[in-house]
Amino acid sequence: MFVLGTCAAWALISAAAHGGRPEGVLLAVLAVAAGYASGRICGALLPVAAPGVGAVAGLGLALAAPHATMGPQLLSPLGHTGATAALLTLSTGAACCAAWAARPSGLRLTLWLLAVGTTVVAAVLGSTTGLVSCAGVLLCSLAAGRMRRRALGLAGLALTAALVTGATWAIAEDVLPDGLTVSLEGQLTEHRILLWRDALGMVRQDPALGAGPGRFGELSRTAAMSLPSDDKPHSAAFQQAAEQGVIGLALLAGAFCWILYALWRTPRPTSVALTAGAALTALAAITSVGNALSFTTVTAGAGLLAGIATARPLIHINHEVTTDEAVRRQS
Repeated sequence: MFVLGTCAAWALISAAAHGGRPEGVLLAVLAVAAGYASGRICGALLPVAAPGVGAVAGLGLALAAPHATMGPQLLSPLGHTGATAALLTLSTGAACCAAWAARPSGLRLTLWLLAVGTTVVAAVLGSTTGLVSCAGVLLCSLAAGRMRRRALGLAGLALTAALVTGATWAIAEDVLPDGLTVSLEGQLTEHRILLWRDALGMVRQDPALGAGPGRFGELSRTAAMSLPSDDKPHSAAFQQAAEQGVIGLALLAGAFCWILYALWRTPRPTSVALTAGAALTALAAITSVGNALSFTTVTAGAGLLAGIATARPLIHINHEVTTDEAVRRQS
């Protein structure tokens, strides 16, 4: 709550300094907090049903609301990088978490099939990003069942998120080799990269406070020249840095690191913790090259999955105690 409260307070400070509009940030913080609280409650009472129902709900939203990825889009061979890919990724993670928590073999098989089916849906919808992220979460979840030290897996997920964010920053700064830069520009589109460079220019003008929440569209030349435009840089990291400065970016990174820390401390099985971590890391990768966090369903879904994975189930579930759990109990 301290991390989320600080994010909300800093948005208000940045908006007061430059006359920005903090409503979007405050709504996102509220959605995450509400989703997390609901996940903790539902995960404690229904450790299997809660993620299972969440997976079905996320899949239903992705199918029933295709307009979530319409409007001003930056399409490329990467496919849709908006809400649909994010919802499908979270749904796959929730289904895998439910499968690991389920005890009857028939129910567990059904939940695994739900996760595989969600991945297939991503392919049918033409969301290449969703397909890659869903398949990655599914494979990471299967591998998590054989891991005994969750700290190592969570550290790998943190490193993956840092590398993806660093790669986007390197592309925007044009510091990569020419051949690699040309290849990535073909995947990401030149327009998206120009938006990122506009964001970097705003960071240089006011690195501490940024331009103010909601003001990127007003100050970006690239966004002004593109019609229609959603007034966003299509990257959560660049938007946070441009509108709220490096402090806002640090708060965003701090929120993600706190989630990984909470997953390390959770009493849930290591397979559940690592699966949720993989899904949230995949979401972080999607938001590095898209505007998925602009949708309330995505932010609330991320909080819900994190809450379920960190809940303390009231119903006793037999599972093998991992090395990390044994060490924590001894300490």
